[in-house]
Amino acid sequence: MNDLAESDKRVIQVNALARVEGEGALYLRVNHGVIEDLKFRIYEPPRFFEALLVGRDFGDVPDITARICGICPMAYILSACQAMEAAAGVSVNGPLRNLRRLAYCGEWIESHVLHAFLLHAPDFLGYQDAISLSKDHPEVVNKALQMKKYGNQILEVIGGRAVHPVNFKVGGFHGLPYRSAIEGLTDSLQWGLETALELTRFTGGLDFPDFDDEYLSVSLRHPDEYAIHEGRIISSDGLDIPVSEFEEYFDEEHLEHSNALHGIRKGSDRPYVVGPVARYNNNQDQLSPLARDIAAEIGLGPVVTNPFRSIQVRMVETVYAFEEALRLVRDYQEPEGPYLEVNPSSASGTGCTEAPRGICYHRYDLDQDGRVRVARIVPPTAQNQRQIERDLWGVVERHMALPDDQLQWVCEQAIRNYDPCISCATHFLKLSVERV
Repeated sequence: MNDLAESDKRVIQVNALARVEGEGALYLRVNHGVIEDLKFRIYEPPRFFEALLVGRDFGDVPDITARICGICPMAYILSACQAMEAAAGVSVNGPLRNLRRLAYCGEWIESHVLHAFLLHAPDFLGYQDAISLSKDHPEVVNKALQMKKYGNQILEVIGGRAVHPVNFKVGGFHGLPYRSAIEGLTDSLQWGLETALELTRFTGGLDFPDFDDEYLSVSLRHPDEYAIHEGRIISSDGLDIPVSEFEEYFDEEHLEHSNALHGIRKGSDRPYVVGPVARYNNNQDQLSPLARDIAAEIGLGPVVTNPFRSIQVRMVETVYAFEEALRLVRDYQEPEGPYLEVNPSSASGTGCTEAPRGICYHRYDLDQDGRVRVARIVPPTAQNQRQIERDLWGVVERHMALPDDQLQWVCEQAIRNYDPCISCATHFLKLSVERV
């Protein structure tokens, strides 16, 4: 292996990443053990969502933006709703707010479990995919699928369907779910909580690649609860701002090798990270005692510096999401009505929620008729792009002596640390290696 590390030149070029939400590639060139070039390229053509929203009525925006992602539609629905409500000066509180939080718990459950056990766990156990994993660990995969189903069930009960739910609107809901349907979730959630604890312990036995970094963690924080769908934007270096000031401190830049914009912190060359690790690092003290106990049991401290341990953080958040959903179901009070009247005009509003993979920011400027003049959407993946490249750089430096196929494997793991969606799981379709 030392001969590999000391060879004159190694070039790893991946022309297409399979099973990603979009199209991407990786290029790596090493000369005499020194990284000369590393690019994580996103070459998916633009989807123009922000442009096609211009001219649309404010009430149309949540359903349109939900189509950005089939795994995390709630992030786009609620961020858009909150932006329109902010533009109108309306706050959705009480039982309506609780229903939104319950639905968001469902999204966290289905997305986190899907990623952790069908996309990410095979990396740590030496399997090519979840199908291979299921042959040796059928109970683990079956239990994960059942937990995911219960997350989807929450969305179906509240939103009408699991994928792109149709019952949400600016101000609340088109119609309220039956009380019996909400209460009927109790047994499933209790089983899910117990099983989430079991599978979280399972991740405690995984081996993690040797890699640590000091992350600049950016997330929401709420004064009264672990932030899921509301809060102020904070960072691990002391930033604490309302969502409305996001664009004063954060921006995006275009790099030649990627069609995806890279999120940046204004006035700093340092990348930042959003998602489970960032939330945990900023808000670990607000997790429930049960979630904090299981985190400690599997070896997590108050701050996570190894991104490969994100699989464990996702499962800790899954425990919390089941626990929180169960609380909301048991305390359920039917709202007086399905929605509040919201009529924004000649105003601007912002919204931000915690998608499973990180903060999802929206801003809309509206004309006097309540139609969109300007739309700005900053998804979590764009914000993580620079940190993903930094992680890849560090991973390659630490594992330079590995043969190309094994180096490729650990790079795949590093990318997958950030993306819980089915289509965002990163595998390499085509690999060419040039040795000079």
